This record gives sequence, C-alpha cells and structure tokens, in this order.
Amino acid sequence: MDPSRERLRTPRAAGLAGIVFAVLLAAAIVLMRLAIPEGAADLGGDALGPDQRRAVRTALELVPFAGIFFLWFMGALRAQVGKREDQLVATVFLGSGLVFVATIFGAAAAAGGILADQQPSAFGRDFAYTLLTTYAMRMAAVFIFATSTIGRRLGVIPRPLTAIGYAAGLVLLFAGPSFPWSELVFPAWSAMIGAHLLRVRMRSRPQQAELP
Repeated sequence: MDPSRERLRTPRAAGLAGIVFAVLLAAAIVLMRLAIPEGAADLGGDALGPDQRRAVRTALELVPFAGIFFLWFMGALRAQVGKREDQLVATVFLGSGLVFVATIFGAAAAAGGILADQQPSAFGRDFAYTLLTTYAMRMAAVFIFATSTIGRRLGVIPRPLTAIGYAAGLVLLFAGPSFPWSELVFPAWSAMIGAHLLRVRMRSRPQQAELP
C-alpha cells in the first residue's frame, strides 16, 4: 500500500482513539468519585451500598479499555510525527504516557481492593486517589506538555489548541488532590485533540481522492 495513504489515515486513528479514551476515562472518574467521595469519613463495613459497589465495579471495568485506547492514541500520534520528532521530547512523550497508564492501572487495582475487603477502610480509597490525582495526573501533565510542544514545532496542532494544552498541563501539574474533579481536564484535552485530528482527516479526503 502507498505510504502516503497510510499517513493520511493516521489522523483518523489518533482522533478516534483519543475521543474513545476520553469518554472511557471520564466515565470511570465520574463513577468512582460519585461512589467513593474523596475526603469522606472512614467507610466502615456497610458504607458501600449495592449501587456504589456496582458503580465502582463498572469504573474498574472501563479503566483497562481506557488504557488500551490511550496506548493506541499515543502510538497513532507518534506515527503521524514520524521521523521528524525530536528525540528528547519524544522520549518524554513516550515515557510519561507509559507511566500514566501504569499508574491509572495501579489506582484501579487499589480501588478494587475496596470491593474485595469485607470491612473497607479509608486507606484503599485514599491510596487510589493519591495514585490518580498526585501521580497519574502529573504524568498526564507531562504528556500534554510534550504533545503540545511536538505539535507546535511541527505545525500539527494549531496555536490556540497548543495554548489550551499548556494551560491544561499546568492545572494538572499544580492542582493535584487540592482540587477535586480537576483530573477531568485530561480527558477533556484528549477529546479536543481527537476532534482536531478528525477534522484534519476530513480536510485530507479530497487530497486522498486525487492520489493514483
């Protein structure tokens, strides 16, 4: 197959993966925060009712798929950049993305311990939220910075979206656990990037039709 045709398909793959990841992660975060509020009193044996347990279980089932689509999103973005990428920034991009996935998986595993414990305590809840808000979201901030820098240098991401990316990265980097629900900034940014890449794909269709 013509390599130029493959390059034209890359924005669509990255865009779809970014949007699906954003929806899955946002849904998992909302379910977890509604079912197990951060900063609440110690849970106690009967604190988690059937509806709360069902919400946590659904969130835990969504997280692995969110991680898979994020890896696809990250890979499709790298494929679009190709050989033009700066090795230093690309290493930060790749490393922060992989650590982010590992950390959200760890947070999900910690939250899963709440369901397995017959008498859940605040430890599992606090540990899960610490992994999510203190570590995963700061890795997400680094990922946003790296992606925005690469996109700005190569002209893949427009300036307004680059500025939004840097602002989102600063929020995630410094907000941490002090600002509940701030972790939704990352899926919101991913959805915007995904939508932009899909628009790029739509604009490239006339060029693709002209290829022999």
